[in-house]
Amino acid sequence: MRDAEEFDAFYTSSAQRVLGQVYAMIGNRTEAEDAVAEAYARAWDRWSAVREYDSPEAWVRKVAYRVAVSAWRKAINRLRAHRREAVEQHVDAISVDHVALIDALRRIPAEQRRVVVLHHLVGLSVAEIATEARANPNTVKTWLARGRRALAAHLTGAGHQTTGGRSYEA
Repeated sequence: MRDAEEFDAFYTSSAQRVLGQVYAMIGNRTEAEDAVAEAYARAWDRWSAVREYDSPEAWVRKVAYRVAVSAWRKAINRLRAHRREAVEQHVDAISVDHVALIDALRRIPAEQRRVVVLHHLVGLSVAEIATEARANPNTVKTWLARGRRALAAHLTGAGHQTTGGRSYEA
């Protein structure tokens, strides 16, 4: 029981100070809070040894800093691994038409964009879209017609002409 009371007193007297110091060292309060909490948990697990140190607070601060740096290194290593994996993947070049289509899709209302994509890119029928969107098939047809007109207007305005549902450079 004495150990718990002693540790509680140590924690109460030093936790805010250590948090402030670690926050100042790493620059992120959330990460500092996580690291300091982990350091105090480790101190409690080893309290019989840590309490004998010249400065238990310095030990906690050092452990918290190391925990934060370790988390940062893990994040950097994950990012590097992701980049290595992404570099090794072949990605086809994006055409000007593709970019224009994506831009035009972003400019039309969400429900129209959804039905145009589901119908023309996914290949769903009006009935299938109505079921998925929980809408009346006539509403889906209206959204589809309006979406096509809006796309045509945006694509024509972007230097594209549309004929028969196909797009080509003007």
